[in-house]
Amino acid sequence: MPFNHRRWFVAAVVYNLTWGLSVVVYPRWFLWFAGLDASAAPLAQGIGMMVAVYGYGYYLVAREPDRYHDYIWIALAGKTCGAIGFVVCASAGTLPWRFGAQTAMNDLVWFPAFWSFVLQRARARG
Repeated sequence: MPFNHRRWFVAAVVYNLTWGLSVVVYPRWFLWFAGLDASAAPLAQGIGMMVAVYGYGYYLVAREPDRYHDYIWIALAGKTCGAIGFVVCASAGTLPWRFGAQTAMNDLVWFPAFWSFVLQRARARG
């Protein structure tokens, strides 16, 4: 049975909209989870907005993967930079290591499906 990328993209839509909008509307849960104080709320809300916007991109890919396939490269760049940024900031002490759980859920968990999608498309093109 072939790997169903659309299901992953639909899951990404639901996850990104839920996570992103919840942080925009109520950043306190995220600040508590990440071990950050209330002064980081505007930054958290900005990140939440960006995550929610990615949800729309995943919707487009789920709906029309042939037309919007290149969006996943943008998503992979963002997820890669997010993971690298976390390691750099946590190593420097500007983010708590506890924040890594968010990085795993927001970035790393999606790598296998997204990379599988782009590699499968590259193989199909020759």
